[in-house]
Amino acid sequence: MKIKNICCIGAGYVGGPTMAVIAQKCPEINVTVVDINEKRIVAWNDEDVENIPIYEPGLSDIVKEARGRNLFFSTDVDAAIDKADMIFISVNTPTKTYGIGKGMAADLKFIELCARQIARVSKNDKIVVEKSTLPVRTAEALKNILDNTGNGVNFQILSNPEFLAEGTAVQDLQNPDRILIGGDIDTAEGLDAVQALVDVYAHWVPEENILTTNVWSSELSKLSANAFLAQRISSINAMSELCEKTGADVDEVAKAVGMDSRIGPKFLKASVGFGGSCFQKDILNLVYISKSFGLTEVADYWEQVIIMNDHQKRRFASNMVKTLYNTVSGKKIAILGWAFKKDTNDTRESAAIYVTDYLLNEQADVVVYDPKVKAEQIYVDLEYLGTHSSEEIRNRVKVVNTAEEACKDAHAVSILTEWDEFKNLDWKAIYENMLKPAFLFDGRRLLDRKTKEEIGFEFYSIGGY
Repeated sequence: MKIKNICCIGAGYVGGPTMAVIAQKCPEINVTVVDINEKRIVAWNDEDVENIPIYEPGLSDIVKEARGRNLFFSTDVDAAIDKADMIFISVNTPTKTYGIGKGMAADLKFIELCARQIARVSKNDKIVVEKSTLPVRTAEALKNILDNTGNGVNFQILSNPEFLAEGTAVQDLQNPDRILIGGDIDTAEGLDAVQALVDVYAHWVPEENILTTNVWSSELSKLSANAFLAQRISSINAMSELCEKTGADVDEVAKAVGMDSRIGPKFLKASVGFGGSCFQKDILNLVYISKSFGLTEVADYWEQVIIMNDHQKRRFASNMVKTLYNTVSGKKIAILGWAFKKDTNDTRESAAIYVTDYLLNEQADVVVYDPKVKAEQIYVDLEYLGTHSSEEIRNRVKVVNTAEEACKDAHAVSILTEWDEFKNLDWKAIYENMLKPAFLFDGRRLLDRKTKEEIGFEFYSIGGY
């Protein structure tokens, strides 16, 4: 089967960049990204590609190259589904906030809505690709819906999980470690569908980097990969607390551990904790799946990764208050960085949200600067927690346009996103414009010990210096 038209339902952090790269690498395939969020689609179609809704280094150039040629963004979902040979489902699968599995299980209502819409609209055979991160066996539910509510159309269901790191998504898409495709490899039709997707990626990905499995292995591999990565972060963060108590330096410990070829150096950077849309959601999903099969010890093991991450955020905020003479009431605290990591404007589960909420509990006045996150998003993130009224948040939290403005007359500054520009600030000038004694809390271990000592800050870093 030769794919001529691709539709992707969902124009978010996965769907938008993935389809842009596919369109760039496969100019003979028409790629249409659809979303019911009209405002988002308008932003993707903005004449100035710097205004597209997702910030990723290099993404705007790719969109500029392919948009209007074979890359299109639209709110006409039915038309795109009808035209497509292959449909990617890339909608949100948040953690459930209600009912059975509340707080752990993935909420699949958007997946089901997509499946029913695909079944209703489709008039010819199609390949449906799970791009969203889903619990194992979701493909079975998709197949049941598509086969029993449609127009007699034959559907093949594939699992093609994304392994993108926000901030390096374009690089990850153009030079992936692996492409994983799961399908019904026991039937000729299933093998044909798998090969059709292999052929799309083969335009730029070496054959040895494309891995095909059964659909269940593919679904579970995504959850497993995120769980393993998050586990490493929580492991080094657990060691960071011990380093602070013993006088060890967590960077030196991490370097020594990472030089072991069996372990390696990646994801051993101590910090205020991991955030983002994937790690916590996927681990909680893994915990729920394990519990549903009666695997209590397995569930407890993975849940501890989340417990450690939450502890790290609370511990950091608590240390800020303790260091500032056990009170931050009425004090100005500067927060540098709101995105959950550098080189993205994604704020989901960002450590900054929870640290700021903790400071608001202590009646602090918070001033925030992030180079890519807009003020309204910061307010929405805090309001979503529901622990403070919108009025209080907007009275106590101010968003400014420069780091220097955020830090002026502040009692303390906290680095919560590792943006490169924070390394290159004139820290001596910032120090001179702060109230003395001036405190610096480096939640990302961004600045070295010498820099801090030369400037004169009283400082605190995760894992000690």
